[in-house]
Amino acid sequence: MERKYQTVQKTKKPQKEHRQPKSEKAKRENTKRENIKREKTFEKPFTKGEIISSLFNPSKISEDACYVLEHFDGIVQSVLPVNSRQKLSVPQQIRELSHQLTDERDRRHLSYMNEKTALSAYVRYYMWWNLVRLVRLFSNIDFSKLNLNDESVCLDIGSGPLTAVCALWLACPSLRSKKLTWYCLDVSQQALSVGEEIFLSIAARAPAIEKSASGEEVVSGEESGADSIWKIIKVKGAFGAAIRQKADFAVCANMFNEAFQSDTNPPDFIAKKYCEKLISYTSKNAGFMIVEPGIPRSARFISLLRDAFMRRGYSVCSPCPHSGICPMDGRRAGQSGATGKWCNFSFSTEEAPKALHSLSKQAGIPKERAVLSFVYAVSSQTESKDDALLLRIVSDPIRLPGGRTGFYACCKKGIALAVNKSGMNIKSGMLVASVAPQSENHDAKTGALIVDI
Repeated sequence: MERKYQTVQKTKKPQKEHRQPKSEKAKRENTKRENIKREKTFEKPFTKGEIISSLFNPSKISEDACYVLEHFDGIVQSVLPVNSRQKLSVPQQIRELSHQLTDERDRRHLSYMNEKTALSAYVRYYMWWNLVRLVRLFSNIDFSKLNLNDESVCLDIGSGPLTAVCALWLACPSLRSKKLTWYCLDVSQQALSVGEEIFLSIAARAPAIEKSASGEEVVSGEESGADSIWKIIKVKGAFGAAIRQKADFAVCANMFNEAFQSDTNPPDFIAKKYCEKLISYTSKNAGFMIVEPGIPRSARFISLLRDAFMRRGYSVCSPCPHSGICPMDGRRAGQSGATGKWCNFSFSTEEAPKALHSLSKQAGIPKERAVLSFVYAVSSQTESKDDALLLRIVSDPIRLPGGRTGFYACCKKGIALAVNKSGMNIKSGMLVASVAPQSENHDAKTGALIVDI
């Protein structure tokens, strides 16, 4: 595959006698750096009604990642070419695959992506949508807590066509220059091979940037003498198959939703079993990112998996703003301690590529929102010393009496009903600061603590 490499020369500007006023761009960059520093350290006290961060801030996505997402259909066409006649049948193939993944899942073979037609439909539709979701999320996650370096080993379980690996490359430019080794585990060898070609094509379009000894920025690659593109080791096998090295970071995306579809054991037993399997793959100080569809059953599993990680000494960095019991664990209303709410986050897909929306419409499966549930856990403890009541927004706006607007939120006091008195532009996935009310009032319908923001 032909790659382009370039060296960007940096020249030192002559020192001026008087300090010039900062440009608007410089001011924005400085503010962005301060916000990132603050998100990591919580070194300043938060104020009531302050938006601290978001899970889906689109401005965090790099320009080259946006370009790749917009032209992903061209990348797929270069890897899995179809002629004009075959292209007309793609929407129908997507519809058929959709039935296999939903109402006909009991009859679907786990190695369905070994079939060329199914794999082609999957990467053209599902992989594209999954990249839109994962890149948006991963761009807003602080992966520096993993402390990955050139010797680090990573594992993608249920990798399929390397969707999660591609998403991490696009979303995390700071990781691109690290010489990571990725074990990609899946039952479909065909999907792994196609995924590796897609990854290499993506990496060529969104290259890694390194700094040379002279301070120059160099696009990494063989011609520049650097070999920093991630090493991909494809492993054909199911979850539990052995790999040669312990991983420092493990990621699973939409894997458990398929893995436990035929498991009749209780959900807590399943979560504990899978947690032990995940930990057995990893080193002592490893981290985990598990992403599943934002449906009740998957959210219930994520909540139980979170509990299993915490019982084994791991710290949940995101999305939880606390280390207490999950108040939105997906249990059905009526059960002891259940609220009937499940933890999931969503964002509008209006900014997704137009070609993807068009393909979705042709297939009869349009998407207006992207929804997911996830947990990001690391081995080190990261407790905030801030006294503010941190609220993770987990719902769309709710109309309240008196013309007010509220949101369901998660906090250390349990489920909360956050009333937006400040008129801020609040969205699902945001982390907002408030203060604990002096007298606790609870919503009559859900029992949620009423908090003003």
